[in-house]
This record gives sequence, structure tokens and C-alpha cells, in this order.
Amino acid sequence: MLCYVLQTKKCRMEPNYFRLKTSELCQIIGGQFINEAHDHNITSITIDSRTALGHDDEVFFAFKGNHLDGHLFIEELYQKGTRNFVVERRPSLAPEANVILVDDVLHALQKTAQFKRALFIGTVVGITGSNGKTIVKEWLATILETSVPVVKSPGSYNSQIGVALSLWQLNNKYKVGIFEAGISKPKEMEVISKLLNTQIGIFTNIGPAHQENFDSIEQKITEKLKLFNNSSQLIIRSDDDVLLKLAEQQFKGELITWTFDKQRNDHIKVTKQPSGISFKFNSKEYTFKVPFQDDGSLENLTHSIIAAILLRVSEKDIQSGINQIQPLKIRLMIIQGINGNFIIDDSYTNDLGGLKKALNFMAKENLQKSKVIILSDFGSANTLDQYTILAKLLKDKNVNQFIGIGEGLISHQNLFPDSSLFFNDTDTFLSHYPLESLKDRLILVKGSRKFQFEKIVNRLSQHSHKTCLEINLDSVVKNLSIYKRKLQPKTKIMVMVKALAYGSGSFEIAKILEYHKVDYLAVAYTDEGKELREKGIRLPIMVMNPSLNDGPDLAKYNLEPEVFSINQIKSFQQDFNFEGKKLPIHIILNTGMNRLGFDKKQLPELNSVLLNQQGLEVKSIFTHLAAADEDQHKEFTENQAEEFKLLAERVQYRQTKAPLKHILNSSGIAKYPDYQMDMVRLGIGLYGLDPTNSIQNELVYPSTFKTTISQIRDVRKGESIGYGRKGMANKDSKIATIAVGYADGYSRRFGNGRASVSINKQLAQTVGNICMDMSMVDVTDIEAKEGDEVILFGAKPTIQDLAKIAETIPYEILTNVSSRVKRIFFAE
Repeated sequence: MLCYVLQTKKCRMEPNYFRLKTSELCQIIGGQFINEAHDHNITSITIDSRTALGHDDEVFFAFKGNHLDGHLFIEELYQKGTRNFVVERRPSLAPEANVILVDDVLHALQKTAQFKRALFIGTVVGITGSNGKTIVKEWLATILETSVPVVKSPGSYNSQIGVALSLWQLNNKYKVGIFEAGISKPKEMEVISKLLNTQIGIFTNIGPAHQENFDSIEQKITEKLKLFNNSSQLIIRSDDDVLLKLAEQQFKGELITWTFDKQRNDHIKVTKQPSGISFKFNSKEYTFKVPFQDDGSLENLTHSIIAAILLRVSEKDIQSGINQIQPLKIRLMIIQGINGNFIIDDSYTNDLGGLKKALNFMAKENLQKSKVIILSDFGSANTLDQYTILAKLLKDKNVNQFIGIGEGLISHQNLFPDSSLFFNDTDTFLSHYPLESLKDRLILVKGSRKFQFEKIVNRLSQHSHKTCLEINLDSVVKNLSIYKRKLQPKTKIMVMVKALAYGSGSFEIAKILEYHKVDYLAVAYTDEGKELREKGIRLPIMVMNPSLNDGPDLAKYNLEPEVFSINQIKSFQQDFNFEGKKLPIHIILNTGMNRLGFDKKQLPELNSVLLNQQGLEVKSIFTHLAAADEDQHKEFTENQAEEFKLLAERVQYRQTKAPLKHILNSSGIAKYPDYQMDMVRLGIGLYGLDPTNSIQNELVYPSTFKTTISQIRDVRKGESIGYGRKGMANKDSKIATIAVGYADGYSRRFGNGRASVSINKQLAQTVGNICMDMSMVDVTDIEAKEGDEVILFGAKPTIQDLAKIAETIPYEILTNVSSRVKRIFFAE
């Protein structure tokens, strides 16, 4: 009899009780073996072939997506070492593989998660809402970890798939599990509710996110409340009358409501104090010192504190946990460090789930550098089992140097390679380890909050120019997915990474695109492609405007030129022949753009060359749409497309494999789906901007241009500000000088009150002329201090806002950000 059918608490507490064999997994998910080999112990599951460890104790669930089908990567994973697969169709594999056939892989994954959840005897806290889910989860975990072993969903794993993957971590060495849940359409939460079976719930708030799939805000609240169908207690802030009313109607357990509003009755009244909050709950008075004053942070923290009280954490331990909380960076950030190093800053928390995500991020950011990991003890559940898994994980990820900080790691140091180094605490590490010895490394810094690893990040980072362009790689991937969903499964995708990836950073963007398996990259000039190759990018790269003398580099670096003249073809072919390679070309036809391309009358000569020259391979034939983003030119655009079809059919070549045909840019993908052909070219849309404005509300901005306040001065009425005395104070004012100027890409056209910046979520107008390295803004009516962060463009003001002021297009605003501005890449 299998252990999972037993009901005794003793059995549930056994360490091996949560572990599965392949045969047991097959029974749990209702599958059928179509290939059965060794009955492996299952210790890890994955749905992503790119992050699979390649072990015989790993199970790969082969999901079928719109553009990527997991079944296509089974052979690759088998060669890597994976031996267990859950599939919806039969693959061809060697007899050493276990292959379980199911009707639906998602349902199979969810049944696996339900098995884990059913065995867990601790308390599960479920969190939903429009904003703050991840922050509340992380802060509640930080508070609880002072006294309770906690497991939580890694990152923002809150979908049906994400929740199922999160539950795989469960076992009974944890006392509390904290999981967030999100939905984008009706009926999704019913599935998640059955998976989590929460005892305590937190509904953070309600907002407009994903509203397009719901008939009303009431319907969305009703759907989200289904998460708590089996919960005994639910925490909400009662100021939202609609949320309160629906919660009172639908929730069957104890509804715990709180408010900052002293006029509202029958709720916990939370009083804001200069250094904290106080309230009365269950006849007891509580007072906590907190590190925040803004309403949003206080809301998130209050949810966390009340949940901790329900979990019977003492007031002393709650305060101890609060003391560990700092403004949370729910993201993995890569920044340039000293001595040629790059730092992945993940210094706010440490657990196995989050570490796996960080190591996967590290793998994506290859950078061809030696890998170093600086890691603290885990926040809770510091057991032999945890550290055994950790040691194996580091070995699998080919970490070159491991540095462990904390007593838990020291006591288990025998599990790690002899080259590993260990220190009792952060200060000891900083005082004894020679940081200057770290050169040209990729360094992951990940630690529990109490270890204050931000000290390490600070010592390892460059501290030159405070102005930076932050690029959210998750947003880039989301935009890519939005455009992919608009394509037919057979349609390939080429992505533009020219002009430093529209100012964002060519290599980093190219690396994430390669990871997500786009088909082609495109650059403007050969040097751009050469740089990508030297940094390890292997995807096919089209060069859109190569010069005649670029042939040797094109051949050496396996770059594929766009050709628009016979001279180019002949010149490049000589260089490729010299290297013993075929010349791969992309033929551009002129259909009305009148910029580059072969005209209709040139096709006979082109065909003569293509038919008579050996060693040519036509990779694609394409054209550029001149005005796909403008409705008034719809007829012209359609005429271009039809003209292209006719001309492309007249291009003749020797090869048997037909070249790809493509015509659509970002605007075309959105507006002209009937012309997808074999491939599309995604450009500005990847960076969150839709020139047609038809899908702008679906896209997200990856880029935020930031700087800091250098100085704030009092300026009396009638005094002037800046060069040329163009700025005049019409009243006594506070003027902030910010560390950005036109040399950074902040245009002089933004000066003299024409543009605003965001400081602490408030807009401050520019004053006077924009200088080369500095600008001035009016902060008279704004809470601001020296060193505060300043948003030049991002969520507000937007790139479009600045483009309108400058009477230009968003492309120019993005690409004008100077190369001296530090790029910082991060993932949520």
C-alpha cells in the first residue's frame, strides 16, 4: 500500500512521506505508462526545458503552448539526463525513460500539487488582490521567520501553473505555507482554491488590472473571493465599500476588517503614529514601530501583522520581524560592479524556491564569466535536507566559487566543495575576504534580510553616475508573448535589437530573446552583430544595412546581410567563398517605402545572379511597410502587401527550400494579421510601445529612466535659476538640482516648465534650461530630500508624454538615452 493513502499524523511527519516514486506519480495523476523503466524517486519537477537540471529524479511536464510545444524538447532533455516525462502524445525515446501519458498535462500537474497539499499539516495562508500580493507574502514571511519555519511561493508564481509548482515545495518541516494567487479571467480561481485549500486569507485590494476579461469590478471581486471558499478567517481593508459588501455576503468564515478611517465602525481602527501604528484587536492593544509612512506600504504591512497575530506569533517576534523589513525589491537585478564584475542583486530573501529562480536568471545572464555565489543561511527550516538539496543545486548549475555566510552553512560545510569559503556573518566576510580578488565574475548575492547583504552589494558595485536606465526583462518577455499570441503557430518571429535594442541594451535583450527561442535577430550594422557574436549570442542575425567592405566580418561571425544591390551580392560572395561558406542573403524588395530595396525593373538582373552564381542561399525575401500604423494609409499598405506577393513570386533561385517571406513590423502585426506570411519583424512593440495604439493597453513599459536629487536650495522670489537666467522664481521656492542633462539624453526641449519629473509619486516641473549634466525642478510643494529618486520617464511621465513635448516620436526618446547612462536589468 502506498504511504499517501494512510491518514496517521506519524506517517505524515516522516521525511520520506512527501517523496514520490515514478509509479506513485502515475497513479496520482491517473496516467498510463507508455514506456516504463526504473522506478525513480522524484525530487524535482519542471515545465521548462531551458531550466531543467537533467537528472533521473526529475519529471518534465510537457505543456503545449501557442508557439512552444514542450513535446518538441523531450529528446533534448533525454540527452541532458532527464528520465521522467508526463506527456499528452507519444514521443520516441530510449527504453530507459519513464513516459506517462495523460489527457491534460496541466490537470496532471495540479493533481500532483493536490497530493502535496493534502499531506501538509501546517497552516496555509492564501493572498489575492490586484496589487501588493507579492509584497504582503514576502513581508509576512519575514515576520514569521523570526519564530516559525515558512515556505512560500517563489517570486510571483500565482497562476494555475505557478501555484501548482509552488506547492511542490511543501513538506512538514514547515509550519506555515504562504501562497499568492492571481487570475485574469473567470473560473480560474475555482481551480486554485482547490489546490491551496487555504485556512487564512488576505485580500489586499482591488484595482483595474485584467478588468478587460470581467463584466464588472463586482464580478472580478466575486471570482477572487472564491480563493477563500474553505478559509476560516479572511483579512481585508474595509475602506472599499464594494469589496466589503461582497466579502460580507460571500465569505462564510470570520471576516476580519480593518481601516485607517476613524469614522468607520465595527472594524479594527489602525492609528498612524510618527514612528509606527497602533490598534486594538481581540481586546488587546498593539503598538508596532514600522519603517514606512506611505499609505500603500502601511496597508501591506498591516495585512501582514494581523495575519501574524492570527498565527499566534508574539508581539515581540512580530516587531523583530518588522525590524528586518526594508522597502522590498521584488526583483532580480543585474548591475555593473567593480573590477569588471557583474552583480545579480537578490539580497532581500533566501529560500530554495527563490534560489532556483535566481540561479536560472544567472544561467540566462551568461556573460561568459566565472560564476560566484554569496549565500546566507535560509530564513527558516535550516535542515540537513535543505542544505543537501542546496549543494546538489549548486553543483548542477556549475558554480565556480561558493561563499556561505551563517552558522547553518558552516555546520553543513562538509556537503560543499573544498574550495568553498564560510563566514559567521556579513561583517566578518567584509573584513576578512579580499573583494579586490573578484575580477571579471558574475556574482549572485542572495541572503535573508537579517544578514544585511545590501552591504555586500554596495561594496561590490560601481558608484559613479547615479543616472540609470532600468529595464524590466519580465516586461520585455510579456510584450514578446503578447505579440506571439497574435501569430499563427507556423509564423516565425524576427526581433529588432538594432540601436542598442532601441536604447535598452543589445546583448541583454538579445540574451533573453535567445532564451525564449525567437527565430531571428536583426541589427542595423555589422559591428552590432559582431559584438553580439563576441558575447556569445548564437541566434541567426540579419544585418540590415551592411557596407560593401563588411564581407570578411559577415563571414567570420556568421552574419546574414540584407541585400539591396547586385554589387553587394557579388562583393559579399567573394568573402564568404574565401571562408568556404555559402552566402546567406535576405533580399529586400521596394514596394513603396523608397528607401532600400530592389525595384520591379531590377528583378531580371537579380534573378540572373541568383540562378547563375554558386554558393548563394536566399534566407528570406521581404519588404518594409511605409505607414502600417496610420489608418488613412490603409489602402496604400494593402497595396504594398499585394505588390510584395507578386514581386516575391517573380524572384527565382536555385535552392529547393523556399525562402521565408515577411512584411509585417510591430504595427503590421497588430493591424494586418492576414499578412503574417512566414515571419514577422517585431521592433518597438517589444519595448512597450504600439504606434497603432490598438494594443497599447496590453503592453507594458520595460524601461524607466531614473536619476537622483543632488541638492535642494531655497530660492527667493525674483531670483533666476540656471543658464541664461531663463528660470525665474515668481514666489519663494524650493529648487532641486537633479543629476541628468542633455548629455544623458534628457533633451533641452524639456526645460523651462515644458516637462515634469516624478519624485515620490508627485510631479515636479522643470525650471530654467536643461544643462549638459544637470537639470533643475521645482519641489516647493513636494516632499523631497537630497538623494531621493527621480523618474524621468516610465509609468509617469511616459515616453509618449515626452515625445509630445519634444514634437517627436517615442523611438527618438528611447534611443537618445546616452551610452554613458548605466543600464540596469532586472526580473521580478
